[in-house]
Amino acid sequence: MQLLRRAIISSSLVLVMLLVVAVQVSAAASSTPSRRIGNSRFLPAVTDVQTVPYNPNAERLRQLQRQGRLAPSVHIMDSLPPATIIQFPLVPSGVKQAFPNATGQVTIITGNLDNRIDETVTVDVQNMPPNITFTIFYIELANKPFGNVEYVADLTTRGDGSGETVFQAIAIDAFAMDARNPGTSQDQSGTTSGVNLEHMGMWFSSLQDAQKVLNDDSLTGTLFDGGNPPLHAGPQAMTDGQTAPVF
Repeated sequence: MQLLRRAIISSSLVLVMLLVVAVQVSAAASSTPSRRIGNSRFLPAVTDVQTVPYNPNAERLRQLQRQGRLAPSVHIMDSLPPATIIQFPLVPSGVKQAFPNATGQVTIITGNLDNRIDETVTVDVQNMPPNITFTIFYIELANKPFGNVEYVADLTTRGDGSGETVFQAIAIDAFAMDARNPGTSQDQSGTTSGVNLEHMGMWFSSLQDAQKVLNDDSLTGTLFDGGNPPLHAGPQAMTDGQTAPVF
């Protein structure tokens, strides 16, 4: 009888231990993500590992930046090839004293450089003079004397001083030239025709607007807007401010 009791007790202990192990396994399984198809539960799913695909053009731009041939302010974003996305800030120039908190950001999206029509360019600004129209130019030099320029778009701010504009135009290979004497210059791809325009600036479209919001009647007109008269625009308001190219 004593041997029988011991056998029963031993069997009970084994059953208890098996139940404990079963509960632990069940709890672990319920806490691990699993794939379900219909009403069936399969083995725990393996979490996908997110990898950034190799983008040869983005890596080329990073190499140019390391060499000092692209401005350090340029942010080369991770993107799916063949698309390449870069961003760079605009900083206040002519509006700096009256609007010291003015900020701007430019985003350029380009596709296959060998088979593209143009780039998509977005310009966003904040804390600028409200309800004012500005003109946007590609420029040879970020600051005076600016050199060769190309008028590409307008941007009108809202009442809170914010604004944005989106346009499509060649940016990466933008250049200017006098066809009678085109000359050559160096850009990211090597020797090219004319003069490369690798910076961006914004100007007051109206001299009167600039005089009013900057409280300076001594400002004189500039040619940074189309139409008549030829010197009806105001001073530069924003610029990328860099010596090395930004695009």
